Amino acid sequence: MKDARGKIIYVGKAVSLKARVRSYFQSPASLSPRVRLMVEKVSDIEYVVTGSEVEALILENNLIKRHRPWYNIRLRDDKTYPYVKVTLAERFPRVITTRRMVQDGSRYFGPYTDAGALYDTLRFLKRLFPVRSCNRKIGDKTDDRPCLNYHIERCLAPCSGRVSEEAYRTVIDQICLFLEGRQEELIRAMRRDMTNAALVQDYERAAVIRDRIRDMEKVMERQKIVSPSLGDIDVIAFARNDTDACAQILLIRDGKMIGREHFVLENVGRGSGSNTGGEGGEADTGDPSDSDIMTAFVNQYYSSASFVPSEVLLQHPIEDEDVVAKWLSERKGSKVALRVPKRGEKKELVEMAAENARLSLGRVALERVERGEAEDMEEGALRDLQEAVGAEIGLDGPPRRIEAFDISNIQGHEAVGSMVVFEGGRPLKSDYRRFKIKLAEGPDDYAMMREVVLRRYRRARAARDGDGPGAGIGDAGKWGRLPDLILIDGGKGQLGAARDALREVGLDFIPTIGLAKEFEHIFVEGRSDPIILPRDSKALFVLQRVRDEAHRFALAYHRRLREKDATLSRLAEIKGIGRKRIGALFNVFKSLDEMRRAGVDELASVPGMTRKAAELVYSYLHQDGLAQNV
Repeated sequence: MKDARGKIIYVGKAVSLKARVRSYFQSPASLSPRVRLMVEKVSDIEYVVTGSEVEALILENNLIKRHRPWYNIRLRDDKTYPYVKVTLAERFPRVITTRRMVQDGSRYFGPYTDAGALYDTLRFLKRLFPVRSCNRKIGDKTDDRPCLNYHIERCLAPCSGRVSEEAYRTVIDQICLFLEGRQEELIRAMRRDMTNAALVQDYERAAVIRDRIRDMEKVMERQKIVSPSLGDIDVIAFARNDTDACAQILLIRDGKMIGREHFVLENVGRGSGSNTGGEGGEADTGDPSDSDIMTAFVNQYYSSASFVPSEVLLQHPIEDEDVVAKWLSERKGSKVALRVPKRGEKKELVEMAAENARLSLGRVALERVERGEAEDMEEGALRDLQEAVGAEIGLDGPPRRIEAFDISNIQGHEAVGSMVVFEGGRPLKSDYRRFKIKLAEGPDDYAMMREVVLRRYRRARAARDGDGPGAGIGDAGKWGRLPDLILIDGGKGQLGAARDALREVGLDFIPTIGLAKEFEHIFVEGRSDPIILPRDSKALFVLQRVRDEAHRFALAYHRRLREKDATLSRLAEIKGIGRKRIGALFNVFKSLDEMRRAGVDELASVPGMTRKAAELVYSYLHQDGLAQNV
């Protein structure tokens, strides 16, 4: 279901779509307030016919995750949960963190809601199992110089040929066993390796394995033994209040509880009238039921979970249980059972999960209160800003979106501009933009500011007119979104240049001010005297925060370009290595450190490079003192 702007506001599935959709469009008196409001907003309905109920279930999950419709129960911020990724497609795999699962031959473990605990686990793993952490490509020929990690026993140095591919893979397999929660099986394998090492009198290796086993056993002592007969089980329960629900999942592997994760679900408050969509034709026109919430969580969690157990214990039954069980069985490759235990040990596990969910929900509610208080303070500061300067620049309300611009250069060299965006008093980093000055010549800050503002809002005008970059994407695309207030870092000169640019593209109706850093005076076009706010003014604090962020962002970009230029100049000292070859090298190796770690063969494989040129670059990069000087 879509609203008048074409935005998806609800996704549902049913065997009989006709009956399901018709159930929403009946007497308003029979609908809950939330559903009634949703129906009033529906302007268009789009449907997709799938080949099976499992396909419909998968499509529904994907659409809810992609579009996050307002009227669907959904996991909060599910795209941000981290995973552990083991890069099995690489010759010598790495163990890294990622927030995206892609089909690239790697193994994924997660998602993890506690990023701190995840990084603690990774630090433990890297201390226990010395696998590489660099991202260099390791070919058939290897470098003879391992890095420091090898000497401190944190890497087996596959880059220098000090470990075979088979021995390295054995360590990776051990890491995977640990992440799967199969520590008992892992320790048995490690004891065999220790015994074999001792039999061939490799006592140093046997001692290293012995110490690793001891560290593993210390970790296992902290794990709660549930029952060896249980095998691999997930236990799911939730608690709810008037606004949120918190689902708790207990992870049991080989009869041991290896961890727990909690997830917050949105749009589940009393009276929300949400519905995940069942296979029948009747819509749930009341509050979302416990079954609705459990169904939504199970479907969305397992659509991105890296592991599916053989049994899932649930607090409440779910809709389309047979379809969901079939889908999970297909994902796992063997039968998966969904059960709501009524008594015994498994019922106690569900009750334990429910109690943990209740405690987690209390913490979530407290965070919501604290977040609301912070938002109230930010909203108050924006209102103060509107009251302080609104009458002078035509700002009718608190500026929800502020765009700020700054310039950074040294006498016109490596000149850059920055645009930062704050929404609701907070930085929106996804909308930040950087500009490399192209037209302005020499140390002319006014011309540079005019160029940056002109380029940004020329694209905004084009996007809103439907013929520019990003046109037709969302609300005229990110470039087409206009701010409530523009903040220029500088005084009258910079402000005048920015206003000239806005007039050129016909967007001079956007309120614009300048903030001069020396005395923190606010300049407005057409007014000779600046606006001077008290030093303790909340409005001034907001402007300073936004301006300082624009300055930081511009300066960081300028410094990076300057450092790269210095590196290019030093590499250009090598006889036979010109700008084109240096540019080609940086297209392949993104940093000087990465280039330094490469071997001669890797350098020679860069387009435009020869074996002789690669040897010259390698020799230059590895001469004494260059690492500190470049």
